[in-house]
Amino acid sequence: MSNSSSITQFLLLAFTDTRELQLLHFWLFLGIYLAALLGNGLIITTIACDQHLHTPMYFFLLNLSLLDLGSISITVPKSMANSLWDTRVISYAGCAAQVFFLAFLLGAEYSLLTIMSYDRYVAICKPLHYGTLLGSRACVHMAAAAWATGFLNALLLTANTFSRLLCKGNVLDQFFCEIPQILKLSCSQSYFREAGLLVVCVCLGFGCFVFIVVSYVQILRAVLRIPSEQGRHKAFSTCLPHLAVVSLFVSTAMFAYLKPPSISSPSPDLVVSVLYSVVPPAMNPLIYSMRNQEFKDALWKLVSKCFPKQ
Repeated sequence: MSNSSSITQFLLLAFTDTRELQLLHFWLFLGIYLAALLGNGLIITTIACDQHLHTPMYFFLLNLSLLDLGSISITVPKSMANSLWDTRVISYAGCAAQVFFLAFLLGAEYSLLTIMSYDRYVAICKPLHYGTLLGSRACVHMAAAAWATGFLNALLLTANTFSRLLCKGNVLDQFFCEIPQILKLSCSQSYFREAGLLVVCVCLGFGCFVFIVVSYVQILRAVLRIPSEQGRHKAFSTCLPHLAVVSLFVSTAMFAYLKPPSISSPSPDLVVSVLYSVVPPAMNPLIYSMRNQEFKDALWKLVSKCFPKQ
């Protein structure tokens, strides 16, 4: 019988055993990864370089792009390397690092999305107090709180996961190290510790979700009170990117972790995990920039400076 101290590596779930499809997976993930790097990199650079974008909304968007770059870099390069070299192996330390950093970055992103909903609430429902409630110091404190929440969440989850006795092999039914898959290998009977940690995580997650929902209910009520149709459209259009990102993040994560065990199987789980861990970091830059003329103008100005016409 093996335990966690004798396990030196884990075997991740391969997308396919066919060599041609493994290479296809490599090129597909490479394209998605490069798109995420380019999109989030452009957002970070444009916001940092343009003084007109030094506002609370864009400050939080910059932080979101940093988190997206980090989260996709935790899982995708390793999966690409495994497909390219036809292997499934990840070291014990590498797996623990994946669990910690993914929990850290995703937890911080969820907290940041909650803060961004507050930003939209203040901008639409209390526009006269926007500068007071969301001053530069307040924004820095809120962003720091989001990162700190993610860090503490990751510390608790990682310590709880890897302090358990793992005696059911080392094969994970996922293409990266995911906590539920690791817990399936555990034979520890720590019900009280597990229940306590679950209560804390559920309360934090549900609290953020309720805060986002209440914020958008208030926003909707405020928008509907605007007399002109053009004014309503302009006000609500500033919230649509954030609402789309939150919906994508929360819906895929909820389906991944709250679905009944009876409908759980490796192939659908693999698709869902790609949807919540790989797709959002690549899609978020597109969602935020697609209808944002202010950002497009700043980006075009930056490109024009870097590549002036001869």
